[in-house]
Amino acid sequence: MKTADGYTSARLNTQGKQDTKYGRFEIRAKLPKGQGLWPAIWLMPTNESLYGQWPKCGEIDIMEMLGNDTSTMYSTIHYGDPHTSQSTTYKLDKGSFADDYHVFAVEWEPSEMRFYVDGVLYFTVNDWFTKVEGMDEVTFPAPFDQPFYVILNLAVGGDWPGSPDATTDFANAKMLVDYVRVFQLENYDENVTKPEKAAP
Repeated sequence: MKTADGYTSARLNTQGKQDTKYGRFEIRAKLPKGQGLWPAIWLMPTNESLYGQWPKCGEIDIMEMLGNDTSTMYSTIHYGDPHTSQSTTYKLDKGSFADDYHVFAVEWEPSEMRFYVDGVLYFTVNDWFTKVEGMDEVTFPAPFDQPFYVILNLAVGGDWPGSPDATTDFANAKMLVDYVRVFQLENYDENVTKPEKAAP
């Protein structure tokens, strides 16, 4: 049996080639099935030091999936100091993300992010923050007010998915990508206010 020692994670990204500030990011992909496999589609800022290193710089996870549960995917944004995240799951009514291609997307505007699977809106986020060390919070919508680039990767192993085992079929451990489309939002107003949360 081959183990994860014989394999490594793979990554494609647009860092240094193409970045975008606000718009729609849409990826059509078929995901791999197998214990220990961890496909992801995510965005990171071009200048990770603008507000400080992760998580202060921000991270947008359009899609993550664990290869041992191919009917469920996760979407998350990371930000803040201390580290804060907002996340949700999307579960298919039937079939799996490994059976066929699906379209994963996020629409990112100054005041809101909306996440979609196959055109279905399932997650909306409009309140986040960040801080530069030793200072107060930076004006909203920081840190999501800077250009981000796209990352597509297939990780093998890790704390979340666990290690591959005898059932993992590496011959078919492929993340197939039909297309990546990025639509720039041409007109936007960054003079936005973070929604106030109701008192508990």
